Order: sequence, then structure tokens, then C-alpha cells
Amino acid sequence: MTISAAQAQLFFLAFTRIMAIIIHIPVLGGQNIPNQVRIGLGFVLAMGPDPWQPLPADAAPIGAFAYGVAIGKEILIGTLVGYAADLAFGAIQMAGAAMGLGSGFESSRIFNPTMGDSGSAFDQIFIMTATMVFLMTDGHHLVITALQRTFDLLPLNGPLPLDGLEAVMTTTSAFIAAGIHLALPVMTALILTDFVLGLLARIAPQVQVYFLGLPVKVAVALLAMSLMFAVIFPYLSSLFKTMTENMLLFLKS
Repeated sequence: MTISAAQAQLFFLAFTRIMAIIIHIPVLGGQNIPNQVRIGLGFVLAMGPDPWQPLPADAAPIGAFAYGVAIGKEILIGTLVGYAADLAFGAIQMAGAAMGLGSGFESSRIFNPTMGDSGSAFDQIFIMTATMVFLMTDGHHLVITALQRTFDLLPLNGPLPLDGLEAVMTTTSAFIAAGIHLALPVMTALILTDFVLGLLARIAPQVQVYFLGLPVKVAVALLAMSLMFAVIFPYLSSLFKTMTENMLLFLKS
């Protein structure tokens, strides 16, 4: 089998777009995944069935300057598509941080290799649970399918999807609202706990509310999160499905 220079150039363009997308998805290309694995995954996905338009063997290769511009466009397109996936996991991270903020866990922040940022043990439990839901609902398969469809919506070396910028703003606000909705039950329970502790301090001033409130708020936060899991799994599943749809929405004009 003979591979021409033009076909090799298209393969590298497809590889560039795929790598620019998967590095934004913690499960597939997060910072805790070795570079060799990420590059190997991108190479395998780029070799999928017809990810780019076929060319005749005698097709002329792209010029050096035009090829550099094409690589820059593929990086920009891949970053734009991966931004939707990054928003979904960012909303989950924001919800975990908001839930841990008033629970007392924020005093002991540790590094989270999955998200590439520090966080409390509380929000890391939530992020790990959300990652498990992502894998259980075949979110990685949906992402790979959406990644393949990006080549149908926007062929390699095509025009930039400037009309998708409005969708970026709309999707960003939607995922911020989703993060707030995820954290709302635990935050509400913690606010009610603070209200009860404040009443207790007024009724019985001799009670050391500060020392009593810390373990109480930890217990309330854990109890609220455990009860929330009964109804949050469908919401997380819907969030991840929306993520894959928005990955393609950014490319539609």
C-alpha cells in the first residue's frame, strides 16, 4: 500500500484535531494519563474508518505555509470542540467545590490528578463518582462517536465555524447553571445547618457552637450527598449526553 505525501498530511491534520479534543477530556486524555497513552490513543482514533476525505495517490501535497495555517485551524477547531467536554467536567468540579466549601473539608485541600487542580476530599469523592457514571453510561463511546462526526460536519482544512461562537456562550451559561443545580441540595442543607447552629448559639450561649458545628456540618454534608446520589445519577447521565451533543453544536453553522 502506497501512501502519498498529501494523504500523510491529511492524516496528521486528523491526528492534530483529535489530540486537541481528547486532552480536554479527563477520562481519555487528562493530565494523569501518560503522554505515550494519549498519543497512542490519538493515533489509533486517527486511523479509524475514513476520518478524512480520501485522496488519489497522485494528489499534490499542501504547501508549507498553507499547511501550517491548516494545522493551526485544526488545533483551534479541536480546542473549540473539546471546550464543550471541558465545560461538563468543569461544572462537576465547580459543584464539588461548592459543596465542600461550607462543609469544613476545604481546610485540607489536596492535589487532584484527574482534573489537574487541587481540591478537598469531599469534591474529589464527587468527581470520582461522576467519572464512574461517565464510564457506566458509555460516555467515552459517545465522545468517540462525536469525535468521528466532527469530520462529517467540518472536513479537514475547512473553514472555521465562526457561527458557533454564540453556541459557545449559551453552552457555557448552561453548564454553569448545571453545576449550581448539582450543588444546590448539599448547599441548602449546609445553610439550614448554619441557621440552626445560629439559633442554638442565641438560645444556649454556653454551648460552644464553633466546635460543635464543624463535625455536625461534616456529617450533614456527607448525609446530604449520599441521599442526593439516589436522584443525581440520571442528571449526570443527561449532562454527559448533552456534552457530546454540544461538542457537535459548536461546529454547526
